[in-house]
Amino acid sequence: MTQKPMTKTQLVAALAEATGSDKATANNYIGALTDIITKEVANGGAVTLPGLGKFACRARPERMVRNPATGEQFLKPADRVAKVTIAKALKDVINA
Repeated sequence: MTQKPMTKTQLVAALAEATGSDKATANNYIGALTDIITKEVANGGAVTLPGLGKFACRARPERMVRNPATGEQFLKPADRVAKVTIAKALKDVINA
C-alpha cells in the first residue's frame, strides 16, 4: 500500500500549522534550509539533520560503464554524487 508523496504545498501548510506561522514564512524557511544544505553539500561538506539523516557529497572514481541499449562500453569520468544516510531514529519509527 503506497501513498502519494507529500507535495511542497502540503509540506508548507503542515510546517505553518506546526509552528503557528503563516504559509509565506514557512515557505521561506523551507527555501532557506534547502539553499543552506545545497551549498554545504556542493562544497564537499555534510549536513546532519538530527532524527532524519545526513546529507553528504561522495566522490566516485572513473570507471567502465556499459550502454544497455547498444552494449558499448566506455570510460565514464570521475564525478561526485549526493548521498543521504537515514538516521537510526527514523528507521526505528518506520519499522515500529
